[in-house]
Amino acid sequence: MYLTDELIKDMFNIPLFRNFTKAMQEEALAKMQYRLDIYPRGEIIIRQGDTCKYLHVLLKGKMNVDVIDMSGNEVRVETIRAPRTFATPHVFSEKNLFPATFTVVEEITLMRISSESFFALMSSTPVLLQNFLRVSANCNKCTMARLRVLTYRTIRTRFVSYLFDRLPETSDTVKLEHNQEQLAEYLGVTRPALAREIRKMTDEKLIRVSRGEVSVVSRRELLRLL
Repeated sequence: MYLTDELIKDMFNIPLFRNFTKAMQEEALAKMQYRLDIYPRGEIIIRQGDTCKYLHVLLKGKMNVDVIDMSGNEVRVETIRAPRTFATPHVFSEKNLFPATFTVVEEITLMRISSESFFALMSSTPVLLQNFLRVSANCNKCTMARLRVLTYRTIRTRFVSYLFDRLPETSDTVKLEHNQEQLAEYLGVTRPALAREIRKMTDEKLIRVSRGEVSVVSRRELLRLL
């Protein structure tokens, strides 16, 4: 398999490779050692604890990201959609271990770039180094958001924190990445308890729930909880 013009365009729209001139794009493709693979729905491409030897670029498709917590429960962290990189900082981490399991939801096209060739390119390309640092910082931000949710003591405040972490700037509606069971695991609560709390918040006209989306009705009241 080879990189089509469409895949190349998608790749250089990813934050990690953004702001590359045409010449920089051509140089990057010439210097990087990579392979392309297609995986079908249901395939587990990476398991939690596997060694990270490559930079991974999801060019097409969608995957679920799940973590096994200390209690042995599988927790849905997020669903990632192409085009984007994932687990980016771990390519240079001390132990180089993946923190999660990645499962194909919709057939994917995956690009794997060797860590050695990526490091060499990054060393000679300041724009790429800057992008890498920004992406790594955003990954840390996501980790901190997960930890912040768990610092709240009540189900309501954990759920509200979850919503505001995902609320778009120009909308009052959050499209949930988790079903209710997965969301309960993510928040560290039981599913029945979460379901009751969501019903209460709906009855109190704080939120509206419809087909996997939650709309914030009273932003001021919810912010007061935090």
